[in-house]
Amino acid sequence: MSSAETNHVNVAAPLTRLSEGVAAPTATIEEEDFRYFDVNREVITETDVDLDSATERDRLPVTMTTDQPTLVRVATYGSAISGIKNDPRSRYRGGPGNAYRKLRRRAVFKNGEYNVIQTHVSKRRRKYLQDLFTTLVDIQWRWTILVFALSFLMSWFTFACMWWLIAYTHGDLEPENLKPDSGWTPCVDNINSFVSCFLFSLETQHTIGYGGRATTEECPEAVITMCMQSIWGMMIQAFMVGIIFAKMARPKQRTQTLLFSRNAVICQRDGQLCLMFRVGDMRERSHLISASVRAQMIRPRATKEGEYLSPFLCELDVQVDDYNSNIFLIWPKVVVHKIDASSPLYTLSAADIIHERFEIVVL
Repeated sequence: MSSAETNHVNVAAPLTRLSEGVAAPTATIEEEDFRYFDVNREVITETDVDLDSATERDRLPVTMTTDQPTLVRVATYGSAISGIKNDPRSRYRGGPGNAYRKLRRRAVFKNGEYNVIQTHVSKRRRKYLQDLFTTLVDIQWRWTILVFALSFLMSWFTFACMWWLIAYTHGDLEPENLKPDSGWTPCVDNINSFVSCFLFSLETQHTIGYGGRATTEECPEAVITMCMQSIWGMMIQAFMVGIIFAKMARPKQRTQTLLFSRNAVICQRDGQLCLMFRVGDMRERSHLISASVRAQMIRPRATKEGEYLSPFLCELDVQVDDYNSNIFLIWPKVVVHKIDASSPLYTLSAADIIHERFEIVVL
């Protein structure tokens, strides 16, 4: 396949400028949707090639020695190639013939998840528990529902034990006091076992009020416990409703209907090289107004003092039509970054980009 035909690159992937106005992905791209391979080229294995020190020939895309050009689709989560499950977090990729190549890790996956793992953080769990609300919003739904159910069950059980202790210390559970004609005034009517205490705890916390059980004026501690459980039950309900509402209203769910172009391109517009990609909104009624788009370039940088900064973020100036970065997504828009003297891509030639390590992330 000629270099002029490979004029598309992934948004969050390094760009290689092959000629004036033409760009193509390098061999360091972490994840690609489609790629054509030329025939009868050398196969790159997972251990034979270090991408940082590989020659230009070694950096060619992994190819299969077949008689016909091969179209390889790097699958997503649920699919596989040659029986090998393709995990987007994996450092290896598979293809026909069970050939593999080791790829550079990226900071952000194509699905928007971060590929950053924090290590050596002291008291990590304690810090998460200190911000319990955000932690419960961020965790998966199965754990949120589990915490939701356990919070109520533990509350019912705890107050059931308190009601049982009140009845036990007052003598309400004695056999002679349980008789209807004993003339005994209990703290709570119709309490004769722990199960009845649990049911009364459930009815009190959720104000069910079946009418069979009720507190009396005999025990002040029973009145105080009833007030405490009513307040505690309202707090749990407010807390859990807030978590579920915040979890459902997160902007992350809104992004499911935002579409980015599969590839970004470098081409000429008005006589100037530009990096361009397209973004659109699937929704037809609730459009995004005054939405903003940003692009950042992640690359290592060495200072004049010899300090090595990795990773280092460079902001890419982008614009949509004649505006800066504000978008009214009534139809798909093309986001443009002009490669001028102020652009981080301006000083990079095609040979430099082959050996450079960088990533472009769109926010």
